[in-house]
Amino acid sequence: MLLSLIVLLLGWSYIGSMYKFSSSKNVEDDKNISVMSYNVRLFNIYSWLPSETVKKDIIEFIHKEKPEILCLQEYRKDDPIVLDNYYNFNASHKDTVKRGQVVFSKFPIINSGSLEFPNTFNNGIFVDIVKQKDTIRVYNLHLQSSGIQTDVEALKNETSDNLFKQVGSTFKLQQEQVELFLKHKSKCNYKTIVTGDFNNTAYSYIYKEIKGNNLVDTFEEAGNGFGKTYDFKFFPMRIDFILADKDFTVNGFKTYDVKLSDHYPIKAAVKLH
Repeated sequence: MLLSLIVLLLGWSYIGSMYKFSSSKNVEDDKNISVMSYNVRLFNIYSWLPSETVKKDIIEFIHKEKPEILCLQEYRKDDPIVLDNYYNFNASHKDTVKRGQVVFSKFPIINSGSLEFPNTFNNGIFVDIVKQKDTIRVYNLHLQSSGIQTDVEALKNETSDNLFKQVGSTFKLQQEQVELFLKHKSKCNYKTIVTGDFNNTAYSYIYKEIKGNNLVDTFEEAGNGFGKTYDFKFFPMRIDFILADKDFTVNGFKTYDVKLSDHYPIKAAVKLH
C-alpha cells in the first residue's frame, strides 16, 4: 500500500495531462479566437471507413462549427476543399507528395511558409495572420509517425525487437523535426499558437520541448475527461494538441466525438490579452 501511494504521489503532476476532473471551461467573449485542429486522414481516400461521404461530412462539420482558424493534417492538396470566406495556405514537403498540411483563416494571411523535415514525407507549415492590430503566428505540425499498427491484435504479432527499433527510429526523427521547429520559432516575435498531430503524448520529450516555458496546453486549461484524440482501442490517447502563448487566455476547449478519421477534431477558444 505504501509503495502504491508513493507511485501515485510521484505521478500526480501528470494526471492533468491525461484526465481533467473539472468540467469544461466555456467563457463566451466577443474577443475569443476559435482554433480547430484535425487530422483528416486524406478524406478517407483509401476507404479505411465504409462511408463514401467522409469528405462531404467533414466539410459539413467544419461549416457547422465555424472555426476562425482551421488547421488540417494529412490534407489532400490534389483534391482540395473549398471553404467560403477563408484565406488559406497549404504545402507539402515535396511536390510529388499528395498529402500535406493546410491552414484556413478568417483573418488575412500576410506571411506563410513550410518547414522542410528531412528524410520524411511529413512537414510543418506556418502562417502569420492579422486580427485587428495584432499579428499572430500559427504553426500546423505533423510529426513523424511510427507506422506501427495500433490494432491490439496486430500488436500481439509484433516482436519486441522490431517494435523497439521502429519506436526508436521514430523518436529520433521527431526530435530532429522538433529541433528544426524550435529554431524556426525562435526567430519569431509574434504571439504564437502551435497546433497539430504530434504522434506522441503529453508525457513525451518532444511535447515538453515544443511546449517549453512559453506555451500552455489548451486542453489542460479548459478541457475535461480524457481528451482522446486518436482512435486507439482500449486506451484514450491524446496526440493532437493546440498550444497557445501565455499571452492568450484560454476560454474554452472541446474534443469532438466525430468518427470521420482515425483522429478526432479538437477546438480551443483563446483570447489575446
